[in-house]
Amino acid sequence: AVRSAGETGQLYGSVSTRDIADLLTAEGFSINRNQILLNQPIKTIGVTNVAIALHPEVEVTVTLNIARTADEAERQAKGETLTTAEAIYGDDINDNARPENFFDPNTEFEGGEDNA
Repeated sequence: AVRSAGETGQLYGSVSTRDIADLLTAEGFSINRNQILLNQPIKTIGVTNVAIALHPEVEVTVTLNIARTADEAERQAKGETLTTAEAIYGDDINDNARPENFFDPNTEFEGGEDNA
């Protein structure tokens, strides 16, 4: 399912049992939202397993791929996580976030230990 989301993967809205039932119906399955076993709506992008009760004794699990674009859905299907800092800001995030880039390790701290 393609949905709008922020850069951290938080959806603008959520994916509910009704949305999942509509997606499955569009694919030719006869499922109503009461058959979808979802404790709470899905609020982030990613690959999520959802249980569906076909009969009181028969349950199946479907995998939903919720992404911002079809390209991101393909990347997620290959196992890539799009909500990590590296995915959001680039591979060099760890190199740029080193303490020595912000602080001089040779500088002495002036002041006492009791800062209460």
